[in-house]
Amino acid sequence: MAESIRVTVWGEFRHELRNPAVAAIYPNGMHEAIAEGLRADPRFEVRTATLDQPEHGLSEATLAATDVLTWWGHLAHHEVADVVVERVRARVLAGMGLIVLHSGHFSKIFKALMGSSCDLKWREAGERERLWVVEPSHPIAEGLGEYFELEQEEMYGERFDIPAPESLVLISWFKGGEVFRSGCCYTRGKGRIFYFRPGHETYPTYYDPNVRRVIANAVRWAAPCAAPTVTFGKYPPREALP
Repeated sequence: MAESIRVTVWGEFRHELRNPAVAAIYPNGMHEAIAEGLRADPRFEVRTATLDQPEHGLSEATLAATDVLTWWGHLAHHEVADVVVERVRARVLAGMGLIVLHSGHFSKIFKALMGSSCDLKWREAGERERLWVVEPSHPIAEGLGEYFELEQEEMYGERFDIPAPESLVLISWFKGGEVFRSGCCYTRGKGRIFYFRPGHETYPTYYDPNVRRVIANAVRWAAPCAAPTVTFGKYPPREALP
């Protein structure tokens, strides 16, 4: 892993412009709050991108200069151009890390990489969420205790229609009784993917120190690692054949 990790924080940036309650919590946008948390680590070079920029802020050049991409979307999943989705997917397969946040579970890119509906149960009632660390030795759990709590969050409940995670780092419990797989790790091609559940727009979740720690840990975990070149197609024998 390079000493410096180039991170692009992508946000839809629609709720903040339309809903005064969201703007009051995130006056510069959720993407800027996420970026602020990451900039606390001098190893991260952080830029932001939003839906309404040309090419959604995700040009070929920007993605080529991105080691890890974080993704938050909700209102406008359908507005993300398929050509950009395919561009991101190709970069993940080539080794770029992807951190999918909260309602990004329904994004085109996450569904394309998971190959499933990624549907779930939900309820917005401002209830307490307790996130249990179920894989404490995983790098994404570094610095966390046995659990941490968010006093108010939107509920997501099982069944979460995703492939079984390669590693499950966090499980959520909600005051209403539901549980949810909240920290899921995958590999697609050379790229590492982490889905992290918290982050509803009407709560100040992205200022929480534990949430920021998880995202920063996930960025470090998902950053590309040195790996041998993989050869596909017709291949000559290494030993003489009869």
